[in-house]
Amino acid sequence: MKTKYLTFIVLILLSSACKNSSQKSDSNSIQTDSNTENKMEQNSLVNFGNKYANAWSSQKPERVAEFFASDASLQVNDGEPAVGTEAITNIAKGFMDAFPDLTVSMDSLITKSDKTRFYWTLTGTNSVAGGTGNKVKISGFEEWTLSKEGLVQESKGYFNAEEYNRQLNGNTAE
Repeated sequence: MKTKYLTFIVLILLSSACKNSSQKSDSNSIQTDSNTENKMEQNSLVNFGNKYANAWSSQKPERVAEFFASDASLQVNDGEPAVGTEAITNIAKGFMDAFPDLTVSMDSLITKSDKTRFYWTLTGTNSVAGGTGNKVKISGFEEWTLSKEGLVQESKGYFNAEEYNRQLNGNTAE
């Protein structure tokens, strides 16, 4: 009788151990799935960032605005925010008009919390009528808050305005 009772307890303990092992295994697969989901989300953001840089390089300002929610805002260097896609199109148009050969490249993209930082480098020549004819190469970043639809809801952009103006005006003294 004692043997049957001990065998029964051993079977219960083994069953319990197997169940706990299975649960640990399931939680590991959840963690892997979560990591996979995060990697997919990051890859999607990198793709978004590359397409955004290409839009800035397109000489089609409305393409830049397509990355923003209809009521989004874009603020440059603590200036007055441009609100709505029409205003954002006008900001992009201003840069594109000033630099007919404008190229924007994505340097990196970093997400922390609910903010994504898009680091970029802008190059172009101010070769429009009345322009300085000088080349500009400046780096900066935009800090995005994304909408539920995956568009930019708010962007705060920053670059060194003094360096930008120095290059634009052809001043060689630093």
